[in-house]
Amino acid sequence: MVSQSSSAYDYPPENIALRHLAVILDGNRRWARSNGQSTSKGYQHGGNRVLDLLNWCLDITDLEVVTLWPLSTENLRRPDTELDRLFRVIADTTHAIAATQQWRIHYLGVPERLPAQWTSILLSAAGETAHIVGPTVNIALAYGGHDEIARGVQRMLLAHRTAGTLDHLAQYIDPADIARYLDTTGQPDPDLVIRTSGEQRMSGFMPWQTAYAEYYFCPVNWPDFQQTDLIRAVSWYRHRARRYGR
Repeated sequence: MVSQSSSAYDYPPENIALRHLAVILDGNRRWARSNGQSTSKGYQHGGNRVLDLLNWCLDITDLEVVTLWPLSTENLRRPDTELDRLFRVIADTTHAIAATQQWRIHYLGVPERLPAQWTSILLSAAGETAHIVGPTVNIALAYGGHDEIARGVQRMLLAHRTAGTLDHLAQYIDPADIARYLDTTGQPDPDLVIRTSGEQRMSGFMPWQTAYAEYYFCPVNWPDFQQTDLIRAVSWYRHRARRYGR
């Protein structure tokens, strides 16, 4: 776990695989305040940076999945006027990602908790990328880690009740049984998690999947995140000795 970036490197040899990169996009409002801008401008700059990040990630040759977390379940408690601006940026950014035709869009969380007009746009954007075989971008919307696990366990129990196998599940349940019903089913777990803005906490982000992830805390606010910051994070990760609790 690191809280400061080291000196920049070119992407190092792939001696440690990086199949799944997750990024907590933190610091949009903080950036707006420090630059004398409106919250809306902070969100807009953050949305533009997402497209930059995904373009930079195309150079990470072993990368299969990028997860972005722009909206938590707790964020839904913010004032309606602020949320409407944020929803608009998320929808516009997602539509722009779909237009590149380079990423398959998959949602974590419950995007249907957003107002219907935004949900419709988001689901349409994902549909435009359903045919893409290349890398996946997970967009976590109305997402909370505890909420995801609760929803996953509910789906698992309903499936086993329908199959008449609840008794078997109760006796033989293991972690793989739960993982199959989470929002990331079929994907590798995150290898590296980057959180911007200098905050050193996970805030309920993917607690199940990141049990053995490497955490990198970048001091810059998300709209100021540069390719050099990504290179430093990936270079730091490539030099880690991953022990998985051993």
